[in-house]
Amino acid sequence: MGSSAILIVVAVIGGISVALQAQMMGLLDKSIGTLEGVFVTYAGGGLLIALILIFMRGGNLGAWQSVPWYAYSSGALGLVIVGAIGYSAPRLGLVATFTIIVSAQFVVAALIDHFGILGAATRPLDLSRMLGIALLLAGIWLTMR
Repeated sequence: MGSSAILIVVAVIGGISVALQAQMMGLLDKSIGTLEGVFVTYAGGGLLIALILIFMRGGNLGAWQSVPWYAYSSGALGLVIVGAIGYSAPRLGLVATFTIIVSAQFVVAALIDHFGILGAATRPLDLSRMLGIALLLAGIWLTMR
């Protein structure tokens, strides 16, 4: 299997996991609350990754000083993501929730690429990308009606 195929399979597995996690987060949200659901999600994930790192004898954690300071906000952003999914999915449904989330991701990603924000390589926002984003925004309208 070529490297592109492996990357596609990994991305598909990630997409499937996000949809399954959203449904499970919605169940947690309705049963125990948003903050509690986020806690359970992060505690479970934190325990699993801690065990993996212990098995790997620390991995590459020693290089933490070479990472830009703002990269450490990823954990807090993850809390926002998981909380937003857990809260929105049972109220809007999975399709509407993910249409909005993915569309917002594309808009912000296009701006990050276009301006090279946070160390990203600059990739101009061309007509093709703008049309793609417009279609995503139309998708929000179609899934919400």
